[in-house]
Amino acid sequence: MFDKVKQLLIDELQVDEGAITMEAELSKDLNINSIELADLIMMCEEKFGIEISEDDANGFVTVGDVVNYLEAL
Repeated sequence: MFDKVKQLLIDELQVDEGAITMEAELSKDLNINSIELADLIMMCEEKFGIEISEDDANGFVTVGDVVNYLEAL
């Protein structure tokens, strides 16, 4: 799942591959703003056929948070 999320970040948000780790903070380390985070959430919903609530999305601080959420589904 990490590789799938990583590929989304690289392909869709042009994040530097070397910066993406499970511990990387989306806004602080990867410079993802709130609009890009919303885009990432929509891409995950489309790619995995799920719906992510706003409350759940607010908990996404690190790449690992996103990966762990998706793996728990």
